[in-house]
Amino acid sequence: MSGPQEPMESLYPFLYSGGADLDAVMTAVRQSTVDKAGEIVALRQSVLERDGARLAACAQAMAAAFERGGRLFSFGNGGSSTDAQEVAALFLNPGGGALPLPAFALTADVAVVTALANDIGFEVVFARQLAASARAGDIAFGLSTSGNSRNLIAGFQEADRRGMVTVGLAGYDGGQMAELGTIDHLFVVPSSSVHRIQEAQTTVYHALWELTQDALGRRGTVPPPRSS
Repeated sequence: MSGPQEPMESLYPFLYSGGADLDAVMTAVRQSTVDKAGEIVALRQSVLERDGARLAACAQAMAAAFERGGRLFSFGNGGSSTDAQEVAALFLNPGGGALPLPAFALTADVAVVTALANDIGFEVVFARQLAASARAGDIAFGLSTSGNSRNLIAGFQEADRRGMVTVGLAGYDGGQMAELGTIDHLFVVPSSSVHRIQEAQTTVYHALWELTQDALGRRGTVPPPRSS
């Protein structure tokens, strides 16, 4: 087969082998699932071993920012956009007995995103929103699989200019995000698989949320309200 089916064939070759042995196909499917689960568990473990202390330090910095009335602004493209919205929802409306914290996803307002993209250019959709709404002491939380998205880089540059706490999640070798040198807390998932990167990044930002909640709980403080 060729064309659009090639990517699927590379991921699931046993479905395109031309055989009709259902038992063999099911065995291959089960083994593929086991292999992928093992891969993501190992990747998460390696990230924890390498970055565990840095995750704790990042959460302390985020807790301190929230204590001072800071707000979290999350952003990303494509699948990372949905993760950015999940980050904002997690902090803002965690449910249970967890402390709600002010958080906004810069991809949530379609009118703003499309207006900026149409009138100025897509590379500024995050930077312009931060310039308009963010202040020193707020948190910029950007996610990318490649680390090379131009609008993310521009967003982090604007966040640095504004004195924000900057948190970045990237994959591969970190790309341009790693080269910036101005992201306070950068966590790179060392994988070339977009699927594995995003799965591990989900674990990273949930860990940061839990650690931030724990840090605020230990301090026994409630973040003060902040005027718009």
